[in-house]
Amino acid sequence: MNREALDLTTALRPRLPSPLRRVEDERFTRHGVRLLLKRDDLIHPDLPGNKWRKLAPNLRAAGGRPLLTFGGAYSNHLRATAAAGRLLGFPTVGIVRGDELAARPLNPSLSQCAADGMRLVFVDRTTYREKDVPEVRERILGYVGDARDPRDARDFYVVPEGGSNALAAQGCAALGHELHDPGADTIDVVAVACGTGGTLAGLAAGLGPGQRAIGFPVLKGGFLGDAIRALQYEAFGGPAGDWSLDEHFTFGGYARTTPGLDAFAADFEARHRLPVERVYVAKMLYGLTRLAEEAAFPPGTTVAAVITGTGAASAVTTGQSLSSR
Repeated sequence: MNREALDLTTALRPRLPSPLRRVEDERFTRHGVRLLLKRDDLIHPDLPGNKWRKLAPNLRAAGGRPLLTFGGAYSNHLRATAAAGRLLGFPTVGIVRGDELAARPLNPSLSQCAADGMRLVFVDRTTYREKDVPEVRERILGYVGDARDPRDARDFYVVPEGGSNALAAQGCAALGHELHDPGADTIDVVAVACGTGGTLAGLAAGLGPGQRAIGFPVLKGGFLGDAIRALQYEAFGGPAGDWSLDEHFTFGGYARTTPGLDAFAADFEARHRLPVERVYVAKMLYGLTRLAEEAAFPPGTTVAAVITGTGAASAVTTGQSLSSR
């Protein structure tokens, strides 16, 4: 391990490998399927799950430079980045989608970012959508490098929305490695919730022959497959691993839920004493349970569900009906 990696691990003390726990759930066992929970949410209290795996290699690459990144009003990635800045002692800037939010009281998520020292810059939604266009990116950097902050904004280390870039995918490959040879259990299928695709891109690359990964997107639109393929080309030089997406369980889109999904999450919590994060993890667990009940997995299959986030309360919007396959 090089010195930068050693210093980062020593400073943050992540719990790695994350625990792997078998649970008894008759919705799986009656179909001959074993369910394991990969508790990535226990890696670090402030950088749980895929946030540690994606941020750690970027933090090493940043080398202590100020870090600039992007997210919505309830972004887990923004919170984790702000926490990393506080813990490691470097400045952070969050570019937040929605300039109308600047005039409102900060929600709990953004309040925590600010408490951790992150400078929040609100931009209109059109600008945010075009943030990867070079001219627009220059304009955003200009907002950051104004008179309130005399540092040259071009000195910032920029991490994309959700933290998904080639380094992040490479970091998430370690998750696949941990599940490739977990000891007593031979894992056939690994399930993970997907936002920007970086976790699935790396996870699939780290799995072994005969293993496959299923991603459950939380966003509508059907764009994620291309994003994952592009990340794998950038990170690994080409397609890597056996993976697929099941887009039937978005429940109306990001940060949206239904009474049925809330009831499922509460029931899963009671069955397994596991706080279920609503924006990502609940949708993945619901989709996985539905697939098991539909006999999508042959008897004898062992499935590992990656718990990527904590059960802390998240802002969600309730819809009118339960999404279905």
